[in-house]
Amino acid sequence: MDPEVRDWLLDTDPALRWQVERDLLDEPEPVWRATRELMATEGMAARLLRLQDPDGQWAGGAFFPTRRDPRALVTPGDEDRPLCQPWTATTWTLATLREWGLDAALLAGTAERLTTVRWEYDDLPYWGGEVDACINAKTLATGAWLGADVEPIVTWFLEHQLPDGGWNCEWVEGSTRSSFHSTINSLAGILWWEQHTGRDDLRDARHRAEEYLLERRLMYRLSSGEPVGPWVRLLHYPFRAVYSSLRALDHLRRASATDGAPPDPRAAEAVEVLRSQRHEDGRWYQGYRLPGERWFEIDVPVGEPSPWLTLHALRVLRWWDAGQRS
Repeated sequence: MDPEVRDWLLDTDPALRWQVERDLLDEPEPVWRATRELMATEGMAARLLRLQDPDGQWAGGAFFPTRRDPRALVTPGDEDRPLCQPWTATTWTLATLREWGLDAALLAGTAERLTTVRWEYDDLPYWGGEVDACINAKTLATGAWLGADVEPIVTWFLEHQLPDGGWNCEWVEGSTRSSFHSTINSLAGILWWEQHTGRDDLRDARHRAEEYLLERRLMYRLSSGEPVGPWVRLLHYPFRAVYSSLRALDHLRRASATDGAPPDPRAAEAVEVLRSQRHEDGRWYQGYRLPGERWFEIDVPVGEPSPWLTLHALRVLRWWDAGQRS
């Protein structure tokens, strides 16, 4: 790695830095573990921990906040933009902490406290899941992380996988074809649950959904061969719930390690698109920002070099290029 890029990545929050040490620099385990432990007391993860409500929630709600917290940020005018989701509520905050690698022991008792929480949809119990595939995927993974009983959600994914192999959050409105967005969120949650529990109940379903994306080379409609949407190539972090070919590649990287399988050649074009988005300074830049209320800014403004995107991109390319050499 370019020394300037390496030093730039290391001069970041512990939530990002420990992943750079482990996944890009091959530091010994005691080194990156020590950095990861700093998340409990400093940086963004520690800030989110301090924002937790006494009842175990954040912002008083399961998926949507029940109050406007004066500590949160919202850009004027965001409320009128599409995809404007408040990102401060419980599900989003827990998913962020989990994805950053926080030790679940720091949230001891949270799983039990959330047993009394209900979803905004039909007043359903929190750990039983909802009707939305993306919400259920995050809850499945977070429940496994915190030690909650999420068995009903395991069954839900088996029962709601669509014939073409993926999932669609709009199935309740009659949709019978899978969505790229719903499928990548479902895959991410299922794989996380699988890795954390060691169970393989959903492995065949996961492989079918991965095939759904690979058949489309991660970017195209199967029917016409046209790009599925402009968002498929756009780079942004945090990922939240939006699909991108980078997210899909990062999932395949993780799945490859779990399955002991080499990279699938059908991902080659998406890899080259990602490689082409690298700037001359060796970094990847923030392409856009999802609107909505958030506790604080996690990454850089649009148009600036993003440490988070650079970490994900370098990690994907390292996995891909190693697979090609093998």
